[in-house]
Amino acid sequence: MNNFTPEQIEERKKAIFNAMGKRGQKQILKKGYEDWDPFQEPKDPIDIRKDKTNRTTQVLIREFLTQTDHYEYSNSFAQGAFEMCLGIINNDEKIRGMFEFACWYEALLKKEGHDSL
Repeated sequence: MNNFTPEQIEERKKAIFNAMGKRGQKQILKKGYEDWDPFQEPKDPIDIRKDKTNRTTQVLIREFLTQTDHYEYSNSFAQGAFEMCLGIINNDEKIRGMFEFACWYEALLKKEGHDSL
């Protein structure tokens, strides 16, 4: 829009506004027509979330499931693992509690001489 005069920009802005539906116009008026910039660049997509090892959830779950014997897990098992994976990456308190409990319980079983789950 650098090649246009302020008047031309305002003319184009008004044309875009007038071509919109009533609902869209109402939203713009609520936020303020003067602050509305229909020519702004689109925002970048959200960064793909990664864990401390710089892996995405898809990479983590694929690595985990390929290292698990296919005969030992069901769809429910894989879904639970994926939910834990998402929760860990998103720092979900519920999942952190589940993870901490699982680690604690594993240590308790070893300490008392029992086999793992």
